[in-house]
Amino acid sequence: MPLLNPAQTGVTLPGPAATLLYDDWYPALRTARLRRGKLAKALLLDIPLVLGRKSDGSVFAMRDSCPHRGIPLSAGWFDGQHVTCRYHGWEFEPCGGQCQAIPSLSSHDRLDPTRIFATAYPCEERDGHAWVYVAGPGTGRKGEGVAEKPVPELAKFGARYRSAFLTADLPCDVDHGIIGLMDPAHGPFVHQAWWWRTRGSIREKTKRFEPIPEGFRMSAHAPSGNSAPYKLLGVYGKPVETTIDFVLPNRRTEVIRCGDKWFSSLTTVTPVTASTCRIDVVAAWNVFYHVPLVTPIARFFGAKFVRQDQVTMIQQAEGLRHNPSLMLIDDADKPAKWYFALKQARLEASHSPVSESRPGALEIKHPLDGPVELHWRS
Repeated sequence: MPLLNPAQTGVTLPGPAATLLYDDWYPALRTARLRRGKLAKALLLDIPLVLGRKSDGSVFAMRDSCPHRGIPLSAGWFDGQHVTCRYHGWEFEPCGGQCQAIPSLSSHDRLDPTRIFATAYPCEERDGHAWVYVAGPGTGRKGEGVAEKPVPELAKFGARYRSAFLTADLPCDVDHGIIGLMDPAHGPFVHQAWWWRTRGSIREKTKRFEPIPEGFRMSAHAPSGNSAPYKLLGVYGKPVETTIDFVLPNRRTEVIRCGDKWFSSLTTVTPVTASTCRIDVVAAWNVFYHVPLVTPIARFFGAKFVRQDQVTMIQQAEGLRHNPSLMLIDDADKPAKWYFALKQARLEASHSPVSESRPGALEIKHPLDGPVELHWRS
């Protein structure tokens, strides 16, 4: 069952908009789309971007707008070194945005083109994604906090592994996308399948959580016994343990270990606009490494799993566009409450005098004072 693109979701009106978090890394697009000498477009946090790969292999991201007259730079040309605007031929070095040439200047002009900059963003390639650091408004072209935040990367525990990637567009704001991602109670209802779990498999669970910087961790534990994929790991005859982290602004990581066998995933819910988002999942593993067709099989079942979430979000968007009153309950919704508290604390810290003098050096108040146990049925 294929995933839907935005035009196929059937949602014609956007729902409520979310407040966006800046001064962080976000995945803009898959680097497989970046061909040498070609430009690609993306939309990230309501910012139109143009991305490409230089002749030396490095990737770049610029605001898709010429600072001269505003025409999209993606309409122009890229020779592997410079992006050229198709309107007046201005040339830009894309990694820093510095203007290199203005063809219309004559011998009588005193303007130095190199003092002009198009907006360029720090851009790095990790796990097949072009990650872009989006600085907050008014913090300069590059953002002074970029050095203090490492580029996110999928955890790997050996040189031999297989990997897969999935993506889906969601017609809801990033807040609803994220709390849907961390919601433990929807599984038996949204993800009913013989290979995952059924409504009749609901049982009471207790999980231990602990605070981590800008997020929280579901401490290492034996994974749910009512999920078929976890049961498969029993063939190795060793204890299975999983750890799940959530870290602002949008990242969920899960690591499953079974002796020297492992599975690792990084899931992000990225705001495309203030009212729409995109979910990306990249995973790597060495379990069943020698089993034929394991990667296409994993991709097939993974796509069905993500599609179930996508369809649910499409249905939810129909209700959200009318801006209903909503509620969060304990304990299954406690992680969602922590997320909103962490986000609010970061927003407040970003406007403090200290953060204005040292962007990227935020000290936010954490909603968790220490480890805590939560209980729910799923």
